[in-house]
Amino acid sequence: MKESATGCSVEESMRLLGGRWRLLIVSYLLDGPKRFNDLRRDVPGISQRMLTLDLRALEDAGLVKRTVFAEVPVRVQYELTEDGERLRPVVAVMQEFGLWLKARPAAADDAQ
Repeated sequence: MKESATGCSVEESMRLLGGRWRLLIVSYLLDGPKRFNDLRRDVPGISQRMLTLDLRALEDAGLVKRTVFAEVPVRVQYELTEDGERLRPVVAVMQEFGLWLKARPAAADDAQ
């Protein structure tokens, strides 16, 4: 991961959670453990490669735990770690803000 340009705590958060999919993946994992294909169904616009890369980044950051079960066929499950659970209030604020954005009058969008 790149180094912080400003050292700002917001920048640090955005380096990890920025992008289109990572916080969305976290939001689906808040419901409990999921398999890879469950996440693919939850986030239909994400490519397999992007989901893999984002899950790896979240795992490297200690926010997601990957468990491989010794079964045939092999079963892999992803779940939030204790550190990952700390994102629950962040997701809640983003959901609330998203609902507010969707409810804004169209005139507010046109003014920009």
